[in-house]
Amino acid sequence: MNEVIYLNGTNFEAEVLESPLPVLVVFTSVLCSPCQRLKPVLGELAADLGNTGKVVAVEITVNEGLSEKYRIAALPTLIVVRNGIEMHRLVGLKTKEYLLKALAA
Repeated sequence: MNEVIYLNGTNFEAEVLESPLPVLVVFTSVLCSPCQRLKPVLGELAADLGNTGKVVAVEITVNEGLSEKYRIAALPTLIVVRNGIEMHRLVGLKTKEYLLKALAA
């Protein structure tokens, strides 16, 4: 069973940009209520993906450089990355089904 991977500035490139799998990157904050409500959805999504994709979370207060680089203006921001390239950008709460479709597209 896969789990959400919590990133720091040193493992972003390996876990996201160099990943052979599609990655859902979630920019979040412990102070963000919608982000906290999204956590169980992300856990279910990670478990459902198995070996077909992964979910990673980036805490913006710890990774300010990444949030600036990706121009994060609202939380939660969810970015689908495939082969190191941003494919989709979503903002706000989303259902697991919606996120599965975004990762598959």
